[in-house]
Amino acid sequence: MGRKRSFDDDEVLARARKVFLEHGYEGTSIDALVKATGLLRGSLYGAFGSKRGMFVAALRDATDSESRDSGVLNLVLVALMELSDHDLEVRGLVRDYLAKLSCSGSGDTNAVTVDVAKLLGETLLQRADVRLQSDDERGKS
Repeated sequence: MGRKRSFDDDEVLARARKVFLEHGYEGTSIDALVKATGLLRGSLYGAFGSKRGMFVAALRDATDSESRDSGVLNLVLVALMELSDHDLEVRGLVRDYLAKLSCSGSGDTNAVTVDVAKLLGETLLQRADVRLQSDDERGKS
């Protein structure tokens, strides 16, 4: 029988999520996760199995609701850009989260798809720190 965990999963996942948001999945090292979470390497592997396991746990935790919080949306973008094309579990979590967002909209599938795409596009632009000018702003410059 294994030892009882001596850490708070929610706190560890929140700290890991911040690292993944800052560096992306590929740019996050195990050492960075160890430092951010305060877990020893063995505890991290024992609890989550791997960096991927920690990312999946953080993604699952973040997408458990219909939240449109920028932190959740940014983590979804990381998942979409870096993992979902080859990781079926991550793809499923993202798909299920986006479906929850779609359910809160109108019954028009095309309108919902456009709304979700617009939301993700706006989040991507914010993540990249890109601000588009309005027609009025373009006319003044």
